[in-house]
Amino acid sequence: MLQINRISLLFAILFSAASQAQFTDVINSNRPGESMAAFSVGKTVIQAELGFYAQDQKYDEINTESFGYGSDLMVRYGAFFEQLELILELNYMTDKYETARTSINQNGFRQLNIGAKYLVYDPNKNYDPKPNLYSWKANHSFKWRELIPAVGVYAGANINLFDSPYINGQEAPLSPKLMVITQNQFGKWVFVTNIIGDKLATSFMGFGYVATLTRGFNPRWSGFIESQGYKDDFYSDNIFRLGAAFLIKENIQVDASIGKNIKDTPSILNGGIGLSWRFDDNYEEVYLRVPTEAKDGDKEGKKDKKKNKKKRRDEVDVEAVPE
Repeated sequence: MLQINRISLLFAILFSAASQAQFTDVINSNRPGESMAAFSVGKTVIQAELGFYAQDQKYDEINTESFGYGSDLMVRYGAFFEQLELILELNYMTDKYETARTSINQNGFRQLNIGAKYLVYDPNKNYDPKPNLYSWKANHSFKWRELIPAVGVYAGANINLFDSPYINGQEAPLSPKLMVITQNQFGKWVFVTNIIGDKLATSFMGFGYVATLTRGFNPRWSGFIESQGYKDDFYSDNIFRLGAAFLIKENIQVDASIGKNIKDTPSILNGGIGLSWRFDDNYEEVYLRVPTEAKDGDKEGKKDKKKNKKKRRDEVDVEAVPE
């Protein structure tokens, strides 16, 4: 009997989680930072985030230098539940590596990952704040509940099936990657953290973090600052980035960023530009309770819903804050 109750509770949790929508009126992109947001793109939504970058790397102690450029692509798809997102990540680079005696041109994959992300907790779910009709200050003051973050988890795999100068040839063909994601929103500010365990249970296991603070300046412009750290038995580093994003349309965003590490063994300077695009024509709004027109199969109700969705996009007047 206890086991049946546990199973029923599990299905109740999954059902209630699936009834909370993640979709936003404007695109929510992980770019231009390196962190991953806690929220998904929304069920049936496809989102592509493409970037192009250049990188200069110098190691004065051993007199080596490399300059290269590359591209990275993240494809996100909302599947099965509103909270669930399937993710493909690719990063390809070509560079020229120079020493005092040689010069080598090389290229290959730096990263190839597949995984899934799930939002396990949303502090604003079922929360309906009551406005204070007598105090503007009370409505706009800091609220302690803002310190409670949304929490997501990610599980994926590093795929090492190609010869690449950027990947140690002794690494396993497949290795796990896990991540815990938190996200807070403080008015126009969004703070995202990623705690990462990479290549777990292998000889190349490492741990890292990414912390990103984003600020929306107006409905079109936003900026961010970011700190990223990584450490394993072979390499450790900290990189700081800053950049900005511009919302062209409700489903298209462009961005630019620059980053620099804090050490000189080697010193790294990189910069890039990017484009994010969302396809959401198949998305249907998720309701906490089933509308009457949906119960009765009212086609007019469905048409009105699509019209309202388009109208809301055309009249969007919210902060465009990419995560």
